[in-house]
Amino acid sequence: MHILVANDDGVFAPGIAALAAAMVPLGKVSVVTCSENRSAIGHRKTMHKPIRIDPVDLAIEGVTAYATDASPSDSIAVALLGLLDEPVDLVVSGINRGPNMGQDLTYSGTVSAAFEAVIFGKPALAFSLLAREADADYSAAAAIAQKLVRQNFHTQLPPLTLLNVNIPALPLDQIKGVKIVRQGVRTYNDVLIKRIDPYGRPYYWIGGAEPSGNTDDPDTDLWAIHNGYVSITPVHLNMTNQAFMQTMETWDIDVS
Repeated sequence: MHILVANDDGVFAPGIAALAAAMVPLGKVSVVTCSENRSAIGHRKTMHKPIRIDPVDLAIEGVTAYATDASPSDSIAVALLGLLDEPVDLVVSGINRGPNMGQDLTYSGTVSAAFEAVIFGKPALAFSLLAREADADYSAAAAIAQKLVRQNFHTQLPPLTLLNVNIPALPLDQIKGVKIVRQGVRTYNDVLIKRIDPYGRPYYWIGGAEPSGNTDDPDTDLWAIHNGYVSITPVHLNMTNQAFMQTMETWDIDVS
């Protein structure tokens, strides 16, 4: 099995090193990802400038790695469009520094890399750890990623569907288990910060506290992680609100 590894934290992030090393016992491993942090960049596609790609050495035996100057989804695209000589069987993205739950999926470069994979018809899993510290321990998350891939659940995924996996920042023996859950509802605590540059011109930052959300709603990713479980959510690229379409059929829409 040929496994392609990506992320949005950059090619030298500890999370991608942990994930790539965890995949080595399972097959051939190639890393193609952005050269630096591209967090919250979403599903950006580079179309109007060239993409630069350089080989890098991750010092992981059996792993070939490339860094691009583009987005995580671009990295998947160039890998699958011909950068890699051998066909890819599975894409794993992560291990992200920080969770990707609820509406985070619309922002996440890590999840977008997995989205790009399923657009290309490849099974994909995205892994995120509920920790942002520079010295965070990725060992439990890497072990869980390896266990999930080893069980070949990705071979049972329907088209345009990926698995979004969030892992609590706990030692492996303290994680309570796995919950198959839906996306919860995030609360974003963003604020607009205005400052003045040395030339007297205003500039702005979007800042604020860490996102929160409803952790009391059972069967959601936020609840599972808050209660010490690994959350696994099947995410489908067809974003049509099928239930609401039935309501819309009752509308008297007239464009004449």
